[in-house]
Amino acid sequence: MDPTMHDVARLAGVSIKTVSNVINDYPHVSAQTRERVQTAIDELGYRPNLSARGLRSGRTGVIGLAVPALSENYFAELADAVIRAADDRGLGVVVEQTSGDRARELQVITGGRLRLTDGLLFSPVALGQPDADALDTGFPLVLLGERIFDGPTDHVAMHNTSAARAAVEHLLDIGRRRIALVGAEEEETPGTSSAKLRLAGYREAFLEAGFEVDPRLIRTSAHWSRSGGLLAIRELISEGVAFDGVFALNDALGLGALRALGEAGLRVPEDVAVIGFDDIDEAKFSIPSMSSVDAGRTQIAVAAVDLLIERIEEKGGRRSPRTVKPGFRIVRRESTGFPGRTAHPDPAPL
Repeated sequence: MDPTMHDVARLAGVSIKTVSNVINDYPHVSAQTRERVQTAIDELGYRPNLSARGLRSGRTGVIGLAVPALSENYFAELADAVIRAADDRGLGVVVEQTSGDRARELQVITGGRLRLTDGLLFSPVALGQPDADALDTGFPLVLLGERIFDGPTDHVAMHNTSAARAAVEHLLDIGRRRIALVGAEEEETPGTSSAKLRLAGYREAFLEAGFEVDPRLIRTSAHWSRSGGLLAIRELISEGVAFDGVFALNDALGLGALRALGEAGLRVPEDVAVIGFDDIDEAKFSIPSMSSVDAGRTQIAVAAVDLLIERIEEKGGRRSPRTVKPGFRIVRRESTGFPGRTAHPDPAPL
């Protein structure tokens, strides 16, 4: 049978109430008693009943994380970073996928399973500015990503535009002038998105360098996936559009681009240099290894968890919403001609 609080109290030579006080971090317990109880807990392998603790404290010790799809490397690695950050702070994490479906995203914030947690980290992709009022839930909530602006919640985002500009500037610095962009939105939609912000950074880099953008080099993709990057580069090649660089709006698109270039017999980086965005772990192991933008995924996770904890501890307070954007860096690898180099930090705004 699993050890009980009675077993801990008996081994430590204290009352059950004292064991409860130690477990719930009651301040008026002597250091010697606390150590004795903790030793007994460790020796017996006792695990507190979190449900019972939650009923007493009004908290579960668990936060929620809602992301579009764990099959996408970025969100899988983001979830890992959130779980690590939460664990460091003594919290568990429940993860739910929304599949980027608007109805499911609304359900998450209005009555989904994650509302049974103490607070929610939420990365929406289908909701837009018209849905901002739905975010005023009175429930601890922190947004991740770029989809919602001017809402009532804390928001942890990326420097999408300036980071994209830095990626394209890197390609320009190594002499590339015909730089294709892969992953633009297929049709204009209202609101702000990562695709629009990164496209803006691409245009800014060309403008500041005094070069014009050839619209034929801007390629759309319905999905930010390997297949999307593969098809976009295949189309460029089949149409005979000359290019010597590729800026993929995420790493999955970039990996697909590398595949298409290899199929066509084009050398990377000699013929075409490639840089992605997100710096997922797989980018280190592609052949050639792929340069990318590290947009601060770990820092985003830590900042989001800390903001959410602050909101949980406010107990009904209404602090003004905050926006946090961690810094970024360009990670230079073989696909842009930097063999053996895994990272090169560039100045980035904080």
